[in-house]
Amino acid sequence: MPRRSSPAPAGRDPFGELGAKRALPPGLLRRFRDRVLVMTTDRCFKRCPHCTRAFILGRAPVVDTPERLAACVDFVRRHREVRDVLLSGGDVLTLSDREVMRFVNAFAALDQVEVVRICTRAPVDAPERVTARLARLLGRSKKVWANIHVNTAAEARKAAPAAARLVEAGVPVSSQTVLLKGVNDTPAKMLALLRALSAARIRPYYVFQCDPVAGVSERFAVPLARAREIEEWCAARIGGLALPRFVADVPGASRKVPIERL
Repeated sequence: MPRRSSPAPAGRDPFGELGAKRALPPGLLRRFRDRVLVMTTDRCFKRCPHCTRAFILGRAPVVDTPERLAACVDFVRRHREVRDVLLSGGDVLTLSDREVMRFVNAFAALDQVEVVRICTRAPVDAPERVTARLARLLGRSKKVWANIHVNTAAEARKAAPAAARLVEAGVPVSSQTVLLKGVNDTPAKMLALLRALSAARIRPYYVFQCDPVAGVSERFAVPLARAREIEEWCAARIGGLALPRFVADVPGASRKVPIERL
């Protein structure tokens, strides 16, 4: 039997992002061997009440100068095992097209990098931001994926036109959902969300347990037994293409931990 992991107690910075290792350039985060996260900005289209970075945005360093970007690119170049770069923050699409593409092109130009992920809520909160022009620019390198954050069927339907522009430009789109008490914590609501995502050509990727953030998990966390019930109910009613992995992001773990191991 695998050793069970347990989420850490809630804190304001559960993943230690403010105290990132000094060996990393400012604004670069690394928790897993093959990927890094770039804090492109501390701005968002909307501050989600369940945000993992609720207490650190505005305090954590961001990659806001050419020198900081060059340092991040150099770090990735020197660490050949890094193949996946997440452009996050904040929300990278709060930046101008020119600034977004400066990040994308800098990392996509590295032979070792296979995936550059755009992490954004824009298709839901500011769908007009995802223009046909931006989608074409993102599709040029053939390395960009869009990871969006969709929590309800209504949000999936709202995101559908922006997702279509990305998909038709050659940018795959997937969704990371957070399981939230009072929002999507019934089997019927989750199934409606997964079907709406699939209809919009958005791949349901992960459903996360709410992160252990002080003041957030107490309000939104869904019991593990309930999460398992929702997963099993949905799995009996939809095909694997529309069924995400139900996981928790556990501080100190070497992977996203499936809920059956918790």
